[in-house]
Amino acid sequence: MTPPNPNVRKQKLLSGLNLRDSVGLEIGALCRPFTSRSDGEVIYVDHASTEALKEKYKNDPDVDLDALVHVDAVWGENTLQEAIGGKTVDYVVASHVIEHVPDLIGWIGELRSVLNPSGEVRLIVPDKRFTFDYLRNETRIDSALYCNLVRARIPQPHVLIDYCMHVAKVDQREAWDQVLDPDLVERHHGIETAIGVARDIIDNGAYHDAHCWVFTPKSFARLFREMAELDLIDFACVGFNDTERYDMEFFVTMQVSVDKERTVQSWRTMEASARDHVPGAARLSAAEGNG
Repeated sequence: MTPPNPNVRKQKLLSGLNLRDSVGLEIGALCRPFTSRSDGEVIYVDHASTEALKEKYKNDPDVDLDALVHVDAVWGENTLQEAIGGKTVDYVVASHVIEHVPDLIGWIGELRSVLNPSGEVRLIVPDKRFTFDYLRNETRIDSALYCNLVRARIPQPHVLIDYCMHVAKVDQREAWDQVLDPDLVERHHGIETAIGVARDIIDNGAYHDAHCWVFTPKSFARLFREMAELDLIDFACVGFNDTERYDMEFFVTMQVSVDKERTVQSWRTMEASARDHVPGAARLSAAEGNG
């Protein structure tokens, strides 16, 4: 399968941003940043220092150690505001990050704390229907609320149990073209791994990286609408690019909003516009057209 065009992804993510006259923050850029210091002022934030990341990824063929960005701020046990020294920014960019954060509501709140009044968050989010999350249930508000109530700084046991029991080997193209039989999809792990990882978290406070949150474009919009209705977030959806055929990610732009009605309605609009996936629909339509 042809990999996504990096220039197309960058255009979707950054479209309309005035990088030259803005101060930006990019989270988890590693060796493939979307922003550049040559384009404007940007703060690179990650969960570890540059040297620590080099050590972590030294045997990972997908990470070019020589191309790693210089990490300006480490965000872990501290708050984002503390990490960047109390600065404020005009935009935040995060690609395939939001699904990993232990406390979704808290993470969004920390982004808000460093943004200027009209600041934006630009996200690339994996669509569970075409990834190893295929068999997992979409995230519900109750899980997000629980992780926020306990101020989670590591992925929680119930999240890792779900992840380990259901993460699977899924071919992206097959997931587009047909409904996969859950009994035939190979799982990466089993119940023993799930229990072992959960026990490690409970007993030792261990950090096990995983997709804590599972989304489709429609479920993402629904969850954010529910959070806005409960006054848990004050971001409106001002941009959305749906998952394209044979791709596995969608793009969302959020902007700070103090108008609750506008905020809620913006997520309703995204929810309504997100396409339902009908396996093989495009292929069948083409065949019918040639009939």
